[in-house]
Amino acid sequence: MQMPSSTRRHALCALSALLVPGIAAAQSGDPSLAAADCVIPAKAGGGFDLTCTLARDALQAVRPSRPPLGQRYLPGGIGAVAFDRIATGRLGGPGTLVAFSSGSLLNLAQGRFGPHPPSAVRWIATLGTDYGVIAVHRDSPYKRLQDLVAALRQDPSRMAFGAGGTVGSQDWVKAALLVRAAGRDHKAMRFVSFEGGGDALGALQGKHVDVFPGDAAEALQATAGGAAVRILAVLSETRLGGALTGVPTAREQGVDIVWPTVRGLYLSANVPDAAVRAWTAAFAEAVAAPGYAALRERHSLYPFALTGAALDDYVQARIKTYQALADELGLRRWKP
Repeated sequence: MQMPSSTRRHALCALSALLVPGIAAAQSGDPSLAAADCVIPAKAGGGFDLTCTLARDALQAVRPSRPPLGQRYLPGGIGAVAFDRIATGRLGGPGTLVAFSSGSLLNLAQGRFGPHPPSAVRWIATLGTDYGVIAVHRDSPYKRLQDLVAALRQDPSRMAFGAGGTVGSQDWVKAALLVRAAGRDHKAMRFVSFEGGGDALGALQGKHVDVFPGDAAEALQATAGGAAVRILAVLSETRLGGALTGVPTAREQGVDIVWPTVRGLYLSANVPDAAVRAWTAAFAEAVAAPGYAALRERHSLYPFALTGAALDDYVQARIKTYQALADELGLRRWKP
């Protein structure tokens, strides 16, 4: 006896959902279980790349049947292009996450992401925090941070800083604060802009720049790959563990600079609230999982996990702090 066509269709759909997890997820309406992408708003090899890799691995650990989180590169303005496309609806949807960092919030504070307020996106989760570093080539004459500060005190234009972002970016700010700590005008320094930490570290490796005011995870990733990099200082309140155990803080060396770099993800503000709740719950589950601490440490990040209202409050507070810092450094701020 032949099965009615409508019954056959229902049976085939049910079988497909069992065989293909993405179809089941789509039918359930939970985008955190379906195929999705993590947009890396820079070139390969930097902190945004690391963020999306960690997000993929963390999700896979708690939801092994979901399709692995895809990765897409969208460089431009160290996050500006991606933010603008998400905010204007040219890119987005429940299956598109975008990596952000403290540098993204600093750019937002200055209006560098276009005419868009922080509420133009939905802040989903932070996965951990990195810390700034001051690094040089392994063959550099500067063996300690004090050596570098002494050279800057004599002539801040004698060396070239190279890092991701332009004037006003977080790496530029780290360099500016270091020059000011040497008692000189930060406007006199030379800064070479790159589209991400990976390119900047490549330039340091080639001795095209003298100093890398970047982040610890980027620098450690480079040294693990054989790059000839010497880290002079970490910009944390206290010494960090792991591979950085022997590296003193800037404060230990008489330079009062602390710069945490929080890493996380956002989503388009135009997606349904149910999608925001689903992704928030997914990452809350991921960072609370027993194996997450070890996974985060493998990516050279330190604990800092926020979701929901706590993350929204953090974003607003940091943006106010960064606006005050921008004014202090004489940076122009564009109003959204």
